[in-house]
Amino acid sequence: MYSFDYNYRVRYADIDQMGYMYYGNYAKLYEIGRVEALRSLGLRYRDLEETGIIMPVYENKSRFISPAKYDDLVTIRVIIKELPKVRIVFNYEIYDEQQTLLHTGETTLVFVRTSNNRIATCPKEITDRLLPFFQ
Repeated sequence: MYSFDYNYRVRYADIDQMGYMYYGNYAKLYEIGRVEALRSLGLRYRDLEETGIIMPVYENKSRFISPAKYDDLVTIRVIIKELPKVRIVFNYEIYDEQQTLLHTGETTLVFVRTSNNRIATCPKEITDRLLPFFQ
């Protein structure tokens, strides 16, 4: 299992009229978390795209437990529970500064070859970087 934490400060632009993180912005936190998680492994989305592989979101799930508020420093925990094949599943846990769980989520992304717009297997670069966490 691979796990990565990334801190994010809730900005005024992130909140709604009630002062809570707007529900649609949690998907943005997912993206920030997964991009930084891959970067921590030495992988950049841009580099994958240049090899002809894109990773569109296939499915997105969210569970709201308690709201994040303006100026909160939240931790986005990204967890990959299994080695990817033709899809990669990212699980998310979002915590406040007191380590209270505020939110959970999951996104499934698929690997697609840009040359023919068809499903592809996980690039070796990703598998090679994740494999040590699953042994």
